[in-house]
Amino acid sequence: MAFEDLLRLLHVLGATVLFGTGIGIAFFMVMAERTRDPRIIAHVAGIVVIADTVFTATATFLQPLTGYILARMIGWPFEEGWLVLSFALYVLTGLFWLPVVWIQFRLRDLAKRSVAEDTPLPADFDRLYRIWFACGFPAFASVIAIFWLMLTKPDITLS
Repeated sequence: MAFEDLLRLLHVLGATVLFGTGIGIAFFMVMAERTRDPRIIAHVAGIVVIADTVFTATATFLQPLTGYILARMIGWPFEEGWLVLSFALYVLTGLFWLPVVWIQFRLRDLAKRSVAEDTPLPADFDRLYRIWFACGFPAFASVIAIFWLMLTKPDITLS
């Protein structure tokens, strides 16, 4: 396998991990929250925090690295419209993902506290959960748009 092929594979695997882990985390967090059971939420949120740390953070670092090296090897100019837009959407995704990570830690901790104190989930939990949920839509839309840009490489002129 040529080095370029290996990089393409790593880039595709990284994108798969980012999207797959993200959608999986979202699904399990939503399903856990629907129970309103602090024990279930604390457990699931604990796993989510680990998954985001192990998988998403690693792929988040490797994606731009493999993308940069691939673009250099192939000879794509970095001012190419679809590449610029891909980079901008990647940054936008990160701007939504970073608060989500912090919120997931807080949701986990609030649920753990409810378990320890044998109390219902506090109002802060619901407020943070709504923010967490809302952040997912632009982040996932951006990732899907990046997939489309990478697959189609449209001729986009930036002024």
